[in-house]
Amino acid sequence: MTTALRRLRNYIDGEFRDAADGRTTEVVNPATGEPYATAPLSGAADVDAAMAAAEAAFPAWRDLIPAERQKVLLKIADRFEERAEELIAAESENCGKPIALVRSEEIPPMVDQIRFFAGAARMLEGRSAGEYMEGFTSIIRREPVGVCAQVAPWNYPMMMAVWKFAPALAAGNTVVLKPSDTTPASTVLIAEIIGGVLDELGHPRGVFNVVCGDRETGRLMVEHRIPAMASITGSVRAGMQVAESASKDLKRVHLELGGKAPVVVFEDTDIAKAVEDIATAGYFNAGQDCTAATRVLVQESIHDEFVAALAKTASETKTGAVDDEDVLYGPLNNANQLAQVKGFIERLPAHAKIEAGGEQVGEKGYFFAPTVVSGLKQDDEIIQHEVFGPVITVQSFADEKQAVEWANGVEYALASSVWTKDHARAMRMSRALDFGCVWINTHIPLVAEMPHGGFKKSGYGKDLSAYGFDDYTRIKHVMTSLDG
Repeated sequence: MTTALRRLRNYIDGEFRDAADGRTTEVVNPATGEPYATAPLSGAADVDAAMAAAEAAFPAWRDLIPAERQKVLLKIADRFEERAEELIAAESENCGKPIALVRSEEIPPMVDQIRFFAGAARMLEGRSAGEYMEGFTSIIRREPVGVCAQVAPWNYPMMMAVWKFAPALAAGNTVVLKPSDTTPASTVLIAEIIGGVLDELGHPRGVFNVVCGDRETGRLMVEHRIPAMASITGSVRAGMQVAESASKDLKRVHLELGGKAPVVVFEDTDIAKAVEDIATAGYFNAGQDCTAATRVLVQESIHDEFVAALAKTASETKTGAVDDEDVLYGPLNNANQLAQVKGFIERLPAHAKIEAGGEQVGEKGYFFAPTVVSGLKQDDEIIQHEVFGPVITVQSFADEKQAVEWANGVEYALASSVWTKDHARAMRMSRALDFGCVWINTHIPLVAEMPHGGFKKSGYGKDLSAYGFDDYTRIKHVMTSLDG
């Protein structure tokens, strides 16, 4: 007996719709490897409809006073709390994530982030009005940019959707959001929640729209004439394609791309505590995090002790079913990602040593064991390229100078961490590390008030914080004569 697949639909101008041409894709639960839903494979007609709805809704939404937009966002946050169990179930099915961890590690920060941006809506900043030329007064207006085309990734579908729509809506923009083709379920539920709030408070339905689809759908969104801004969280390749497409009509671009975070561990570190925290930050969400602590550089005097302790911790770390409260992470998101992680392991050079893991786990789904690889060199593929899986590499460095050289010696520049009891060394390293975030004696905590974003091939623009809010605004100078 075959179970009928659930039908997900686009959300355009306040209505749930199938793709105009009826095309769909199957959505697979990565914990089972089996399809559980279908989603629209949206084409040009669907993108046109969503963009037109967002464009029509923009003037009224833009012209609301900030306090009114704040009310909407605060009510959305309340609804997220009220319907948390539905969101958790959708995200767990989307990604195979452990239910307990989605409940504790994703819902609270998402709600907090929406509320933060609700407040940011009322904190528009600019230089004070004044007379900078005799006889004239200058003022600064901070305005929304317009319609925003946004593309969210599959590693944190719900949270990345929040990082995109919350600052955009708070600033007065309207949104067309595309989830990954492998994880649309929670985003469609978010559309239902936001649409309900907009209806309840009497705001235009086209303020928030969701279009499901693949890379071609995303390309159509970015190249569309209506959006003033394109925002994407994804791979470096995808970011480059978006930047190129957006350049054709000079759209604003906001890119949060890949990472290869160095974790620099000095010999004065508490090894047991560092290993525990680094393993958690490396294996959480199956290592599918651009900031994951998966590239460890350890001072040579403690290298062997550190590797032995990390391998032991890896062997004790569990991956498994979504309802098992003892597991740290679930499966990789899709079959292609599983193949990518396996490929990195299969292509390891002869001088590398697998200290723990290194293989797929279970007979169904896309689970991969917690893995530790040592003996690596700076130019090895697995050091230079993002694995995006539960694989922690370890290199041995001689001194601070070499640590900085190797830490910075990749094309990514999103996040990093330094582990030492020496305050002066920590300050020197935080200055020398060429990354958008430097954690000291910790790795991976984020707060709504502080910016998240990188340099180099990790992209540009900031998520979270007032800086993230500013990215969704434009600056206008208004000058008036005092002569009347």
